[in-house]
Amino acid sequence: MKFDRNTVIGFAILAVLFIGYFYFTNKQQSEYRKTKATELAIQKAKEDSIIKLNKPAEDSVKKIIDSTTKVAKVGNFTKALDSTEKLVVIQNSLMKITFTNKGGKVKQVELKNYKEHDSSLVKLASSDFDKIGYRINTDGNNSEETANLSFSQIDTITKDGNTIISFTLQAEDSSGAFITHEYVVKPDDYMIDFNVKMNGADKMLNQGVMNLSWQYSAAQQETDISFEKQNTQIGYVKDGSFDYHTIGRKSSKNFDENVKWVGVRQRFFFSILIAKDNFSEGKMEWTIPDDSTRMVVHAVANMKVPVKAGAPTVVPFSIYYGPSDYQILKKYDLKFEKLVNLGQGMYSFVRPINKYIIMPIFNFLRGLTSNLGIVIMLLTIFIRLLTSPLIYKSYLSGAKMKALRPEIAKLKEKTGSDKQAMSMEQMKLFREAGVNPLGGCIPALLQIPIFFALFSYFNSEVALRGASFLWATDLSAFDDPIKFGFHIPLLGSHLSLFCITAVITSFLISLYSMSMTPDQSNPIMKYMPYIFPIFLLFFFNRLPSALTWYYTVSNLITLVLQYIIQNYIIDHDKILAKIAENRKKPKAKSKWQERMEQMQEQQKKMKEMQQRNKR
Repeated sequence: MKFDRNTVIGFAILAVLFIGYFYFTNKQQSEYRKTKATELAIQKAKEDSIIKLNKPAEDSVKKIIDSTTKVAKVGNFTKALDSTEKLVVIQNSLMKITFTNKGGKVKQVELKNYKEHDSSLVKLASSDFDKIGYRINTDGNNSEETANLSFSQIDTITKDGNTIISFTLQAEDSSGAFITHEYVVKPDDYMIDFNVKMNGADKMLNQGVMNLSWQYSAAQQETDISFEKQNTQIGYVKDGSFDYHTIGRKSSKNFDENVKWVGVRQRFFFSILIAKDNFSEGKMEWTIPDDSTRMVVHAVANMKVPVKAGAPTVVPFSIYYGPSDYQILKKYDLKFEKLVNLGQGMYSFVRPINKYIIMPIFNFLRGLTSNLGIVIMLLTIFIRLLTSPLIYKSYLSGAKMKALRPEIAKLKEKTGSDKQAMSMEQMKLFREAGVNPLGGCIPALLQIPIFFALFSYFNSEVALRGASFLWATDLSAFDDPIKFGFHIPLLGSHLSLFCITAVITSFLISLYSMSMTPDQSNPIMKYMPYIFPIFLLFFFNRLPSALTWYYTVSNLITLVLQYIIQNYIIDHDKILAKIAENRKKPKAKSKWQERMEQMQEQQKKMKEMQQRNKR
């Protein structure tokens, strides 16, 4: 295609016109946008100015409405409007309690014998969420929660060695109504007596029932909050029977029967509300906050308490703020100690082991040394001595199995690839030699209940909290000298050194056991002793270092005993002579052996029939 001169000039002029058009159009739009933005900014500034001018008036109106509402709510108790908070600190040998006139309640409890990881004292009931109170009728038409009222009168006295602090709120009319919250702090006790004294209870309470609300927030006390949540429970005694719920499995509990107490145990610390005359009914609810809040659980108990008519009326309670220590809790004889996890749920079968064996020995050894790492080592030695007769028999069985290895090798050559025939011949050999092929399983079987007993005990023994040993700074938690800085699935963000020692010693035991037993034709059984220690690595890495230290010591004892028994105690020549002697004796088959042989014989016949059918 050819373009003449006039055509080219025409296209050039059109291009210039289009470019000019778009340039001036965009310029006008840009100026418009700037102008519009300026107008909007001016308009917003005007609106903000109007809002700012109106806000003081709105705030004043809101304050007047709030003030009027508050005045109406307090009714005849006008002194309850005092906004000045007054704190009173009472101490005994075990704790430091801060009381406040706001609600006439405990504001904070600090335990003198237990410290946070920043070396400050452990604090309980110290958040804004924590409160205790009940609704009262302040006049004919209004009501309010006592937790929102300021108690105007504070009195502190000492009587019989106890410190008694009272918060009183007096009605301003001629009725003579008053409320007193009296707390009795004893010299060497974690239990605080809490008495509610009321004059005019028949008017202040509806239908003679106090609807008590107890809010408790358990703050994180341990390094691993997820593990702490797993070991946090709600406990109670209803109709004389104890029960509990792990916080992650339920979120509420209704009570239709008499309830003596409700409590929250967060692994090592326990807060309990006790009604001395029993709660008649109620409900307890709890939520699990996000880990980032550093709160383990928020619990709310709404409980009903029948109040007897009288002037004045006294409603007695007690509140326990202290450690989840089995020995301390047991002294109160209120079944508090049942919430200490010595074995619960499917592991309740180990509770007697902990209660009657592990705990008494552990406490006895603590009297010999304050180093709890050494106490655990001595406890391990004691357990191994206790189980030594059975373990020796298992080692003897292992030695016999080792002596039979040449015979088993000959049977393999004889039977070839026929596994069924090999199994029958091997059982016959074991019977003739008087060998129990399951005898070597006894140590592993013994470890199961002992391990689960110690797993429960070391997770609940408060004495281990903060106890250091070697590189572990807290035997109740995992030791983490090796930190990755990132999270590995199933393993975590650290590597426990005691976990490594437990895994290595388990691996050495597996190697030794493999050298003692006949060659395994089953590949799964052959490699299981090597797979098991790897499994332990992932399972043990987040467990308390007290448990992995115990497992390490137990494994070391096993290795030493196996070496000594096999090389210096057991006479292999005598074992071979004994086997030969047993072969000459007629053997009576047990019913189990007869059934096994019948099953093997039937399987052999079925296999032969299948092979004939294939042909």
